Amino acid sequence: MTTSTSGRPSAANDSFVMSIGGADAFQNGTALAGSRLSGKRVAMVMFSTYPSDPRPRRAAEALIKQGATVDLVCLRDENALKHEFQNGMNVRRLAIRHRRGGKLDYAYQYCAFVMASSLIVAVRCIKRRYDLVYVHNMPDVLVVSGLFPKLLGAKVILDQHDPMPELMTTIFGLAEKSVSVRLIKWFEKWSFRRANLVITVNRACHNIFAARSCPAEKIGVVMNAPDGDTFPFRTPQSYSSNAQKAKFVIMYHGSLVERNGVDMAVRALPIVRKSVPGAELKIYGKQTPFLDQVMEQAKQMGLQDSVSYMGPRRLEDLVGEIEACDLGVIPNQRNPFTDINTPTRIFEYLALGKPVVAPSTPGILDYFGEDSLFFFKSGDADDLAREIVRVHSDPDRAIGITERGQQVYLAHTWDAERKTLVDLVGGLLQHM
Repeated sequence: MTTSTSGRPSAANDSFVMSIGGADAFQNGTALAGSRLSGKRVAMVMFSTYPSDPRPRRAAEALIKQGATVDLVCLRDENALKHEFQNGMNVRRLAIRHRRGGKLDYAYQYCAFVMASSLIVAVRCIKRRYDLVYVHNMPDVLVVSGLFPKLLGAKVILDQHDPMPELMTTIFGLAEKSVSVRLIKWFEKWSFRRANLVITVNRACHNIFAARSCPAEKIGVVMNAPDGDTFPFRTPQSYSSNAQKAKFVIMYHGSLVERNGVDMAVRALPIVRKSVPGAELKIYGKQTPFLDQVMEQAKQMGLQDSVSYMGPRRLEDLVGEIEACDLGVIPNQRNPFTDINTPTRIFEYLALGKPVVAPSTPGILDYFGEDSLFFFKSGDADDLAREIVRVHSDPDRAIGITERGQQVYLAHTWDAERKTLVDLVGGLLQHM
């Protein structure tokens, strides 16, 4: 979705008007003299790994292409270097591992990273004054890392990937009015006040944040669109053109956690196979304890030959896997977080010309009409199975729906979203 310079959403098909400079002031990945962010110094902080986390990676690359220099502080995975210069960024990785666990585990990891990153950014800021500190949640309070540079004149952006109250409610089953949720909402509001600009991922999150934490004009929207250089646009083709016509490959890729519902896709598969005997499910993502439960469930259901765990893939390697499948599924469970989520995976499947079965939740319906995706009732495995069978049974209709879904994707390509991001950052920094 595009936004005005005030951060208010505009219609999906409206053209984005650049009011300051030109977001296209780079060619072949090299910033041109006079680019709107030329010479600006940016510290970027994220509680995730680089380059595997796509949203911070795309944001950093967009700023660099506009002439900014970026110092990145992030987590360190097993094989990554502690300190390196990569893709135009000075990357500093902290030896803090992100492990899924209970509330205390999250609190400890967050506190350790907030303190360490804040110290690093403060020390660097003394040596080289930053113009901007760009913070990616989670957690929201990571905005603390920008407070010292802000005292010295820097602006602070808080990029809200996920609304923490809804996510923590979903993960831990917390009551909406519990002390924990009220505290998380208070931290959200406190963090928003410390930022000069809040950026989030879709209309649903924009509306939630505007209602409870800060003025709407302080919030911009930059959607999680796939990079067109990685996910090239493909014309939809019928599964019947697949060389292996006996098979109908259903694909899931993403985080293998309960809220994303891959277990529901497994439960739907026996129903699908009654009508589509060649149907099989391929699962991609980093292994988790929940995945182990799902694969055991598949085995007990006699689906060990029809459900395959393919392991994790880099974004670049996912392209070939998507091109080889017949259908992408977003089998989300019904919960407060997935209700407002607009999964990037929908756009990744559509970019490569694949039909998508997705839940009819507000975060998706804000963008997609009934004739642009195959919709099922969120949390309903039977309805999910029915929609998968519909895709298989009417290839021509599947192509038509996929083409209409692609029109939504084309209105929200990364080229368009990058222009929005650069305009928001440029507008924030224009008077410095």
